Amino acid sequence: MKIAIIGYSGSGKSTLARLISELYDIPVLHLDTVEFLPGWQSRELSKKLEIVRNFLNQNSSWVIDGNYGKLMYWERMEQADHIIMLHFSPLNSLWRVIKRYFKFKGTSRPDMAKGCNEKLDFEFIKRVLFDGRKEILQQRYEDVLKRYCHKVTTIKNQKELDYFIDCIIYPFCLE
Repeated sequence: MKIAIIGYSGSGKSTLARLISELYDIPVLHLDTVEFLPGWQSRELSKKLEIVRNFLNQNSSWVIDGNYGKLMYWERMEQADHIIMLHFSPLNSLWRVIKRYFKFKGTSRPDMAKGCNEKLDFEFIKRVLFDGRKEILQQRYEDVLKRYCHKVTTIKNQKELDYFIDCIIYPFCLE
């Protein structure tokens, strides 16, 4: 089983990836841990590609969360048996980011590189509301839907996510 989780910042990609990884006992790769070194420093592109390539080659089953178009995006989509798109509204995503900030304030999330303490600044709020929803990124999501409609599930809000987890994820892991 190979699952790619993509979507807007703050939509719950990493949380869902961690849940699926634990329930099915499959390896998880959070692309934020690939992108960032301690102190929010970006890793060199060649090293990021090496990490992702090795993960894909070494695991027959996996779950990967994150967008990162330069990190073998189309290879991940092609290899995935299932693609989960989390498309929460901008305000809903912002609310989730604010809650996450207060939960992890002063620490690194489990799905983030060590030394990257949770932050909530103007730049990130702007990314959640605007920059992370630019036309080019929306076009990429539309392209995924066109190419892989047979293996994409789109989730637009918490109610749909809860249903997906309760009725789709949990029943299959109990078989």
